[in-house]
Amino acid sequence: MNEDDIAVFLRTHPQFFDHHPELLETIRVPHPHGGRAIPIVERQLVSLRERTRSLESKLGELMQIGEENDTISERVHRLAVALLAARDFPALAQALVFHLREDFSVPHVVLRVWAKGVSAEVPEGEAISDVQRQTAETMGGPQCGPAADSPYLAWFGGAAPQLRSLALVPLGETTVFGLLALGSEDAERFYAEMGTLYLRRIGELCAVGAASRL
Repeated sequence: MNEDDIAVFLRTHPQFFDHHPELLETIRVPHPHGGRAIPIVERQLVSLRERTRSLESKLGELMQIGEENDTISERVHRLAVALLAARDFPALAQALVFHLREDFSVPHVVLRVWAKGVSAEVPEGEAISDVQRQTAETMGGPQCGPAADSPYLAWFGGAAPQLRSLALVPLGETTVFGLLALGSEDAERFYAEMGTLYLRRIGELCAVGAASRL
């Protein structure tokens, strides 16, 4: 009989220790964190304590994630209220930039809108290249990653050389008519593998707000 046979026997005969309770006190096994031997019952208690600590740690992580999501949801709500209150497109663009900078701590925000008759005299209506437009129209959703070599880096003017990461949010569901670009000097602020749920929601709010005011 080998170790596997013993393990199978104990699993298939759970009443074994009921018939031989003295073994629980006399069998001694190595302590998981030291060389001394301890009763098997104490070894079970050690395992239970470690499992409890692991579960408490996971629960703490989940609670922290939940609190962070609640905070972000509240910020998105405040942004939505501000966009709804905007009387026209310039006010909407101003509210968008303000909340992204103040509530979401995004230091650099650029909004460009085309195919909606935005005046070229305002920053949001400045001319863009064919490459910039075509790239935005084929994104399919928010994209995050390094700022280097991005066709939209020039939109940030004098701040462009210091930017290390970008988040790009196309505006429009069936037809893309604009792009919201967020920039940061932190290379890890907008990284390729990050979740984009809230960026997508912000983009939807911005797109609906802009389309209804143009």
